[in-house]
Amino acid sequence: MRAFFSGGLMAKVEAVEIRPGNLLEWDKRVWRVLKSYHVHVGGRGGAFMQVEMKDIEAGTKTNQRFRTEDKVERAYVDARDMQFLYQDGDSYVFMDKENYEQLSLPAEFLEGQSGYLLPNTDVQINFYNGRAIGVEIPPSVVLTVTDTEPGIKHSTATTSFKPAKMETGITVQVPPFINTGEKIKIDTAEGTYMERA
Repeated sequence: MRAFFSGGLMAKVEAVEIRPGNLLEWDKRVWRVLKSYHVHVGGRGGAFMQVEMKDIEAGTKTNQRFRTEDKVERAYVDARDMQFLYQDGDSYVFMDKENYEQLSLPAEFLEGQSGYLLPNTDVQINFYNGRAIGVEIPPSVVLTVTDTEPGIKHSTATTSFKPAKMETGITVQVPPFINTGEKIKIDTAEGTYMERA
């Protein structure tokens, strides 16, 4: 078990550290982060985090801007190390790595995250008041390209990315030299190509 923080069960994090899957206490409610983007504004605007989040009780969504240096409360949750086993129709089945109990979560619960899950991927599933409320996937995953236009041999242009379909069904923009069958590393927070794997 994680240590409790003195003076309540909260941990403050800087907004710049907010990641999809995180749980935040904001406006007296618990929210699950769906997307977070680091946005730089020219001039004196500085940088901020654009965060799309969903109220875990009501299911409503909101978009919030936090200054990167803002401190945000992370909700205290029971985080369990689990492993993604397989997809069963519209459900995703996970196994608790300590007690081997299985947990089935519906596809919509994994909004935007299921495309990064391969069998045996280790994840952290957060429980709040005894129920699963969020999945934290690894910061990067390695997936195989199943379909993309043929690579250009001597291309050095990195500005013209092309769409590539991955083995999980998602599409990622990749550099022109990437070919079908190659494994690439993808940033799961941004959904972007990082490097060849």
